Amino acid sequence: MATAASLFPPTSNNTLLRYTLALSAIAIALLIRGALNPLLGDSIPYVILLPAIVFSAWYCGVGPSVVSVVLALVAAKYWFIPPLHSFSLPRTAHWIGMVAFLLASALVLVMGESCRRENGKLRRSQDALEERVQERTAELDNANQSLRELTGRLLQVQDEERRRFARELHDSVGQVLAALSINLSAARSEIERLTKTANVLSQSESLVQDMSKEVRTISYLLHPPLLDEAGLSSALRWYINGFAERSNIKVDLECPDDFGRFSRELETAVFRVVQECLTNIHRHSGSAVAKVWIVHRDNLVLVDVEDRGTGIPSEKLNEMISNGMPGVGIRGMRERIRQLGGSHAR
Repeated sequence: MATAASLFPPTSNNTLLRYTLALSAIAIALLIRGALNPLLGDSIPYVILLPAIVFSAWYCGVGPSVVSVVLALVAAKYWFIPPLHSFSLPRTAHWIGMVAFLLASALVLVMGESCRRENGKLRRSQDALEERVQERTAELDNANQSLRELTGRLLQVQDEERRRFARELHDSVGQVLAALSINLSAARSEIERLTKTANVLSQSESLVQDMSKEVRTISYLLHPPLLDEAGLSSALRWYINGFAERSNIKVDLECPDDFGRFSRELETAVFRVVQECLTNIHRHSGSAVAKVWIVHRDNLVLVDVEDRGTGIPSEKLNEMISNGMPGVGIRGMRERIRQLGGSHAR
């Protein structure tokens, strides 16, 4: 449709402009025919005038085209057909030329009008199609916006559930394990004379203490209390120290001491992003060192996590490219950042 519209542009709504263009085309054709008159004489006076009629029929409309045909006939008769500069009846050959010119002009007028009408239909169909495309695009944008809002709400609910689970583990299971550890310690003191039983109880006490430590660690990893109580800087230092001990990866944290406090959503998002990045380094990178750099500048929080790993294997990279999407952890990080109006580097 776009190609057809470009071949036959719509006639201007300005009537004066259409008549001016048609008359200008006839005038130019007459000037060219006059310049060639010494060579052509009175032969074929209408051949050069016919392109002007074609132009008028295609671009100026029926009215200007009819005026152009009449003007062309009068001008050809008056200037180029002997006796010159008079309106006496022409010879038979010139009559035949005039009739042929009129027939050709009528055919051109019919074809031009038909093409213009067809072009109008095509243009209206194109406008309707573009309007439907715009409506569908708006609907798709609304659906994507709703999906982003739903994803953000799901992430928020996930963080709330993690916070609740951490509190429940610490307040219930942790207290019971602490009481059990005290009872076992008292029982071990009472029966120290029974060496074998004391050793078993000692081992059981150690196991309970290890279990209590693991529960406390899981609770803190789900949602570290330092994040709510002391802020992002303290929570990250605690987490990175523990991560370095568990993974044997030396992690260097650069974060100013006066980093300040931010909204709970922002601090949680930054903590989870750093946590996911270090987890990916431990699982996939193979790097023995990592660096986390966080700074607050111009109302922006900049986070940079680097390592010296081997990068994503070619098979995994090809799989990600073929699927058209990154891993779940990377998508989660990107969605957290997008919900806060931020951006990420590849």
